[in-house]
Amino acid sequence: MTLTPVTTGPAVADDPRRYERLSTIRLEDPEAVARAAKSRRRHPGLKAGRQNFIVAADHPARGALAVGNDPVAMADRRQLLDRLQIALANPAVDGILASPDIMDDLLLLGALEGKLVFGSMNRGGLAGLVNELDDRFTGHTAAALEALGADGGKMLTRICLGDPDTVATLEATAKAIDSLAERKLIAMVEPFLSVRENGRVRNDLSTNAVIKSIGIAAGLGSTSAYTWMKLPVVSEMERVMAATTMPTVLLGGDPDGSQDEVFATWEAALSLPGVQGLTVGRTLLYPADGDVAGAVATAASLLHHTTELPE
Repeated sequence: MTLTPVTTGPAVADDPRRYERLSTIRLEDPEAVARAAKSRRRHPGLKAGRQNFIVAADHPARGALAVGNDPVAMADRRQLLDRLQIALANPAVDGILASPDIMDDLLLLGALEGKLVFGSMNRGGLAGLVNELDDRFTGHTAAALEALGADGGKMLTRICLGDPDTVATLEATAKAIDSLAERKLIAMVEPFLSVRENGRVRNDLSTNAVIKSIGIAAGLGSTSAYTWMKLPVVSEMERVMAATTMPTVLLGGDPDGSQDEVFATWEAALSLPGVQGLTVGRTLLYPADGDVAGAVATAASLLHHTTELPE
């Protein structure tokens, strides 16, 4: 299946001083972040029948800078902010999932007006760290997200049956779910069954493994009233989605196939009951052809909207 980009947009800028004012504000007026969050216009609200499109940008905080064959693709913060602003400028993009540093930059840039905002909560399981599965909560807290006027928080929940650190991550995740629920904020849980191979952590993307991870993650916390799932697109997605009644967003990851192949798998999964939309980062922010606006527009065209948002 070949999907033609719907539109194209501006190229990534190259002025090395284009974000110098962010450094100045951070130096002279750090309270500007809180003011920007307080004055920000909120998203009009989540609706059944209207899938949401959220751009993910929390990878650098875990030391995960690679995209494809480039090990440091996400290292240049100026380019990342350029790409995020191009994506967020598309009205079909509903929001952002980001670590605190990137979130603060986007607030100062005024790029989150009318958007959903999700904070990234646990980034302590650094990519390649010797105890990577001890994934401590080093990012946003529920209290901080409430103060920011955010809609929720996301937590990576890797479950390795052969690693004793898993139980600590599960306990911390359960506490975070409860803390978010107390504030009526969404807990976006991203579960994986993971294994160690040659000293590296690998997520098992088999259908049965994803289904098992859902069962474990869905039972965390004292309530699931505010819990969402964030799941990879794998084979037999019908079976995967039959494993949960929770609103589910699809993640993109760092795909092995062509962009057309990835879009085709998303399109099929987005048609399933319970799928609330996409939460995608690297695939769209760093497309092979460099056309961020075109990749975002094509992904947006896959979403299902039977309910319109209010004016």
